[in-house]
Amino acid sequence: MKLVLIGPPAAGKSRIGKRIARLLDLPYIDTDKLVVAEHGAIPDIFAEHGEAHFRALERAAVTQALTTDAVISFGGGAVLDEDTQRDIRNVPVVQLTVQPHAVAARLGNGKRPLVPDVDAWVALYATRKPIYESLADQSFDTSDLPTEQVAEQIATWAREQFTAPETRPHAAEERIR
Repeated sequence: MKLVLIGPPAAGKSRIGKRIARLLDLPYIDTDKLVVAEHGAIPDIFAEHGEAHFRALERAAVTQALTTDAVISFGGGAVLDEDTQRDIRNVPVVQLTVQPHAVAARLGNGKRPLVPDVDAWVALYATRKPIYESLADQSFDTSDLPTEQVAEQIATWAREQFTAPETRPHAAEERIR
């Protein structure tokens, strides 16, 4: 069984994903960490090779991650790739959302190349939100709840999906963009 987490930068995909994996007794895979392990820091990749090169590396990481039954956190832009969208249409997908008021503290270190501040984050999220929403089977807001509580809510939802996949909102749909 697989569970994919998508959403904007700073939504908590990595922190929450690790906890969900523990609750579901599954491995945890973070596609950004796969890229970093093989190719170095993401800001360095952007600076030295550009976004298109990073997206190609990210796509390879997504392809690798999807071969494993696991809780998989995608980088915020991974779903921009049409092949990735197609690959996850039959996998339970959870969108993590976050409100701008909660983003500022999470962006603190300034190491996210596409979202150096809240204004940039708001603009980026506005362009990606329709894609996230079209791919998600369920959404959970991470703005004000403790990480553990959000993880428990998602794990409960995921258990229901794993036992009754025909109840997934998009299970019978073709989600091709």
